[in-house]
Amino acid sequence: MLINIAVVLAVIVIGVLLWLPGIHGSRTWRAMTTPLASIIGSGFLVLGPILVAAYGMYAPAVMAMLCAGAYLYGSAIRYNIDVIEGDNAIRGNVIDVLETIASAALGFAYIISVAYYLNLFGAFAVSLTPFNSPFYAKAVTSAVYLIIVVVGWTRGFKSLEQMEYVSVSVKLAIIAGLLIGLAIFFGDKASSSELIMNPLVKSGWAGITIAFGLIVTVQGFETSRYLGAEYNSQIRATSMRWAQWVSSGIYVIYIVLLAYVFEQSTLKLTETAIVDMMRVVAPILPFLLVAAALAAQFSAAVADTSGSGGLISELSGKRITPRKAYALLTAIGLMLTWTSGVFDIISYASRAFAAYYGIQAVIAAVSAVRKKSGLRVAIYGTLAVLGIAIVLFGQSAEG
Repeated sequence: MLINIAVVLAVIVIGVLLWLPGIHGSRTWRAMTTPLASIIGSGFLVLGPILVAAYGMYAPAVMAMLCAGAYLYGSAIRYNIDVIEGDNAIRGNVIDVLETIASAALGFAYIISVAYYLNLFGAFAVSLTPFNSPFYAKAVTSAVYLIIVVVGWTRGFKSLEQMEYVSVSVKLAIIAGLLIGLAIFFGDKASSSELIMNPLVKSGWAGITIAFGLIVTVQGFETSRYLGAEYNSQIRATSMRWAQWVSSGIYVIYIVLLAYVFEQSTLKLTETAIVDMMRVVAPILPFLLVAAALAAQFSAAVADTSGSGGLISELSGKRITPRKAYALLTAIGLMLTWTSGVFDIISYASRAFAAYYGIQAVIAAVSAVRKKSGLRVAIYGTLAVLGIAIVLFGQSAEG
């Protein structure tokens, strides 16, 4: 009972704080909500069980490395914001061609990420019902796809996009409640010397390739790059950096609290495994997590559908309208839904985003060469090679 009360109080307190005028009205915080919504959205729901099952007691270290890798890719994108869009911008034909290729890669990545979001939406929507099966989850996913394409085709997404701050606030408040609940549960286990040191299951090359396939779970920071119509380059770079700091802190704390209180043998690796795990921590948490999942997945899917439609239209020279792009996205998404599992889609999305990040790293390296910054050339060149490796070798957590 006490843990339920603590969880609810944490949700209420954080929810109220996020709506205080000083926070809600801050331009930097508002700019942070877009990348923050993506970074700790879907990944937060699936990443914990995957890391514990694969890496055991070393899960926090793997989480820290994923966050560090994402931060370095974010550094490349922030460098591009400064060099390409700043007062002393350096562009040229090479940069322009690479930017076009990067936009195409991002548009493709968005298509897969929407499938990822909506398949998780379907799975969580039925997780606490008598219809908890893959068929019904895919049926819900398909229905939401059709709703989104109809709304996008007939009315556009402006009315739905207004949900973003609300959904982000709800999600962050519930995550705060989850962390409080886990902290109390962890403390009880530690005080009675019951913490668990799970062994490393996926080691060597297999462990590396699974980590490659999880990049999408810390993806989302790149959205700051495309908020130029609303925020200047300094605010976008700062908000991206802060969003990555906040999300990295949340992720690492979350995995530390999760990794040492559950036996690997009790984990059933499914997309909704976190719901079953949280039943043990506090009875109220599964319901809160499902609510957060539905809000987060839907808003993220709308945002990426809108972004993908705009990118495809722009890249096609307006020959493909956003409405037709939404229909294309839906067709591909429905095919992925009925032919692939969620963990496979996570791997596909990770590789698609890795391609985009790799190209952004190439752009940053080219700019660094022109700036004669040897250290940056080495760092961003290495990130470009890493992006290629992830594209080629990233594996599903079920692989």
